[in-house]
Amino acid sequence: MAELRYNPILRDWTMVASNRQARPDMPSGQCPFCPGSSKVPAVYDVFAYDNDFPVLSPHPDNPQPPSSSLYRSRHAYGKCEIVLYSSDHHASLSSLSVEHLGRVVELWTDRYRALTADERHQYVFIFENRGREVGATIQHPHGQIYAYPFLPVKIRTELESCQHHHDVTGHCLLCDIVCAELAEGTRVIAENEDFVAFIPYFTDFPYGVWISPKVHKPNLDALTEMEKHHFAHILHLVTAGMDALFDREFPYMMAQHPTPPHMPRAECYYHYHVEFYPPLRSADKIKFLSSSETGAGAAANPAAVEQTAAQMREAILRVQTREGGQS
Repeated sequence: MAELRYNPILRDWTMVASNRQARPDMPSGQCPFCPGSSKVPAVYDVFAYDNDFPVLSPHPDNPQPPSSSLYRSRHAYGKCEIVLYSSDHHASLSSLSVEHLGRVVELWTDRYRALTADERHQYVFIFENRGREVGATIQHPHGQIYAYPFLPVKIRTELESCQHHHDVTGHCLLCDIVCAELAEGTRVIAENEDFVAFIPYFTDFPYGVWISPKVHKPNLDALTEMEKHHFAHILHLVTAGMDALFDREFPYMMAQHPTPPHMPRAECYYHYHVEFYPPLRSADKIKFLSSSETGAGAAANPAAVEQTAAQMREAILRVQTREGGQS
């Protein structure tokens, strides 16, 4: 049973899906994403398919009637997909070649284009949960895509802030942030011709890297072939640098933020970017969310990002030295 329940306090929807309790928890049993599992092709490079335990569906169940007139429910219409980065169970974004990552980016773009064709999909969200620390249950390298029938509150807040900044200044707020970070330089950890990776001045995670195009781009589908290659390159450097930071598999949540597909005006004031939420604050310490952060939404960072950015730059330099300046 899956349905959407409206939260009148936050003006947001909660996705309720009891079927997700049956999700597999590796390593018990065979990995469903490995060739030979019957879930995926016998041979594949990158591959996308419908999530077996979706919270959103093109054919949703009828929601239960609310228990009070205060409440609202609606069909959990949408789509949930799995994106497999490789057939190699032990691979990761950080270990894949830039060429292979380019095929991942191309698959993301193809799925984004297909899912945004449905006008009922108000937001298409590409993401990855990596590591037990963030609740990932299957090690096999993969991400997910959710096509929501609503605008989630965080995205809505970002859009409202960006629209206000544009109304006041005539500029894209994300473009201005990129320019400010490039000009300051202290928090920039990697860049190439078309993309820059930095830890924002205001982030609440010690290693909360953002990746952004250097020029205004609303979504993946707006990238040229060369820009996609440079995106794959910087994605490799950032994720490999994370693993090199503490010489261990680095857990993270990765979230891609495109412009909503059916808000054409927003394309002038909102800017595609990728946000990482890594829970580590040191090699063996987790940054847990406190009551203040969870209950009040009051962000707190236990480290100065100018220092953690320097650590990330050094880790990425070690990766580049090891790989001979791969580009």
